[in-house]
Amino acid sequence: MASLDEDPQTQKARKIFDHFDLNRDGRLSREEMGALVVAVNPRVRFTEHHIKEILDEVFRAYSEFIDGPAGISFEGLLRTYQDGAGDINRDFAALKLSLAKDANGASKGDPAASSIVDERAATAPLVRRKEHMPSWAPSNIAFDSSWLLVEDLQIIIKRLETKMANRLREKKSFSMSDGSSDVPWSTDLSLLFGPGGSGQHPWEELGQDYISFHRELDVLLQKADNSATSDEVFDAHLAIGRTLFDHFLYQEAMFSLKKAVELKPTDVRPHFHLGNTLYSLGRYSEAREKYTAALSAAEVATNDLGQLVPLIHMNFGIALETEGMLFSAAEHYQEAVKLSPQNHKALKLLGSALYGAGDYRLAEKALKEAIAIQPDFADAHCDLGSTLHAIGEDNESAINEFQKALDLKPDHVEALYNLGGMFKDIARYQRAADMYSKVLAIQPSNWRAQLNRAVVLLGAGETEEANKAFKEAFKMTNRLELYDAVMHMKLMGRKPKKGAETNASGRQNGDEQVDVLVVEPSQFRRASDKTTPRQWLTSALHIRQFQRDTRLNRCDVSSLRQEFMRNKQQRASNTYSGLSSFRKHELERLLKGLLHFLKPDTFQGAVKVINTKVLKVIDQAATGDIDLGFFFAVIAPICAGSADARKQAAFDALTLRYSAEACTEITKADASYYMKLLRVIYLTTESMSNLMELHGEDDQTKITFAEFQHMFDDPDWGFGILNVLIKLEASDRIRHRSQTCAICAYPISGPWFKEVSANFSLCCSCYSEGKVPISAKQHDYCFKEYNSEVKAVKDRLWFFSSRSSFSSSAA
Repeated sequence: MASLDEDPQTQKARKIFDHFDLNRDGRLSREEMGALVVAVNPRVRFTEHHIKEILDEVFRAYSEFIDGPAGISFEGLLRTYQDGAGDINRDFAALKLSLAKDANGASKGDPAASSIVDERAATAPLVRRKEHMPSWAPSNIAFDSSWLLVEDLQIIIKRLETKMANRLREKKSFSMSDGSSDVPWSTDLSLLFGPGGSGQHPWEELGQDYISFHRELDVLLQKADNSATSDEVFDAHLAIGRTLFDHFLYQEAMFSLKKAVELKPTDVRPHFHLGNTLYSLGRYSEAREKYTAALSAAEVATNDLGQLVPLIHMNFGIALETEGMLFSAAEHYQEAVKLSPQNHKALKLLGSALYGAGDYRLAEKALKEAIAIQPDFADAHCDLGSTLHAIGEDNESAINEFQKALDLKPDHVEALYNLGGMFKDIARYQRAADMYSKVLAIQPSNWRAQLNRAVVLLGAGETEEANKAFKEAFKMTNRLELYDAVMHMKLMGRKPKKGAETNASGRQNGDEQVDVLVVEPSQFRRASDKTTPRQWLTSALHIRQFQRDTRLNRCDVSSLRQEFMRNKQQRASNTYSGLSSFRKHELERLLKGLLHFLKPDTFQGAVKVINTKVLKVIDQAATGDIDLGFFFAVIAPICAGSADARKQAAFDALTLRYSAEACTEITKADASYYMKLLRVIYLTTESMSNLMELHGEDDQTKITFAEFQHMFDDPDWGFGILNVLIKLEASDRIRHRSQTCAICAYPISGPWFKEVSANFSLCCSCYSEGKVPISAKQHDYCFKEYNSEVKAVKDRLWFFSSRSSFSSSAA
């Protein structure tokens, strides 16, 4: 029973609670809560699935008020209203309830019976309108005039959506009758106009109907502009903009939201909603500007913004991720978590961004926290599985996390795909094939899943099925590199002739068996000084792969030099102990400018490789602060440019560590430590422990560029491999016609190493690994290196000419 001491709002909540507590046990079960939801929304057609989702969310969010199957307490229901999850006045009116009467027959809390009649007459139409407004409306629409405009707007939008749905049904019917039933038409407008689907079926296709909608919308906008006060004009445009956004009319929403921004530039909401609209239109950089403006407005706001600021940070982060800026996105997710520690979505986004950037331990921590708050969060379980797999310490735990995601959501494509990848990595090929088959059942055009399925089927020994899958993958994408890989894998997968023995490496050249012998480096001799030493080539190949992964070889060293010199000027007054230090997200912005030509997903991959291979070495203490001078100096040798230009850029970058703008010398200690960084990061023979060894690192003697260059070229303590790398850069695109490697059977590209006595050829990869055919076993091997077809032709002509001269002399 309602207490006379309760305020009217609490009394209304208790009336609603008692109305649905049919068994009078003091709690509302799921069935009773479901009846409440349906009753207070009489014009909404709920499906069982919708009801279940609503109840799941309520019972999760207010679990502290839940007593098992008995359900939610009165205090829990009251809290939902206090948190804005529902409109208590709207629900009370919809149920046609009335408050208990006091001794005088008047309603407790109401002024007088006579005034109630007049008030109801004025507000009844408005109450009916508010019954069908979106959840954001009650707490965001301040004026009755705005309510009236939004209701009229929803009527014309509904008419337009009906026209669009009819048009899409006609297209679907036509495609089926025409025999092209594979066209994925859908009448779900959220799939067509949501992020990623915007523009697939533009509203303009409706022609005259769309024009008529705009005429009616213009009338409503004029009414909004003619409101009595500027506050009412602002309120109307903000409400209209939000309503249009909810119905995927982004261009129209943008007009009203821009008007709201002009009217109240210090209000957070229009900036935020305009940012969301621009993001949905794919205008990400403009969206970021609006999120920045929203956060700036929030800093000086005097009213309580509730959960809006964490939401701004989350959406800001999502927009940054779309542009490939994972570290910058993680900064905003961290801010959202600070402001809302129980925000499981922000924690999941933080973990996913850190995983994508290669910070696996931090990602694991954030994802586990998200799951602790929301145990049935399938996406978080999936990302945690990927993170644990990347860490590589406990594969079974990773598999369990993927399985939890699939238990919660059986059609979770990412979990299926990543679980397939994990089974492939641990050689459980049949299980991997099953996972990829499930992905293809959901997404038949996923060529990556088809290609991976082919690879694992080949690993499982199902050659015929693998070949079919290869062909299907090639049909889907028509990528030349895929065709080359398929042809080579088919070649390597051929069974040997009857009676032939399987070789140690499992590799064959056509139908001819090729046994492989791995020999010591000392057994590889060079025919001349122009032949690259085997151990140097191994490191050079690793560096070339790093260049390809990061695309830094497409960044000219002059651009790099301009960037850090400009940065030095800007940050001359912002140094710490004379050193220039950057956070990872700041460094990411610099890299975005240098690698501006990369697509967002490619840029993400580049930053991840730079983080795991470079930043974690520079930042050994894991403080998150990166010495900018050392970073620029480390990447300078792998950028495009001459050897001297790269060395000069590295030297100039190290001068960033000194406060003097015109500094032309560095300490020997810095130069020595820099050489160690280069060797640890790029050379396969060095380890992190070498950074801790002291070789005069405390020497503060100043050295010039000439002295630095001498240290750099030292093959034992410097980075003398640079010349090998530059030679490899110049030749690795060269194709040597019909020459194939005697070991891997690939056509040779780049350096071609020919054994001068046994007359077999090796590609640079097999040469660096010391592999030779066992049929050509010798005490040692002497190799000549060709970096162009012209040189090989000249050698052949010289050989034949020499033989001809020898024959003539003998005669």
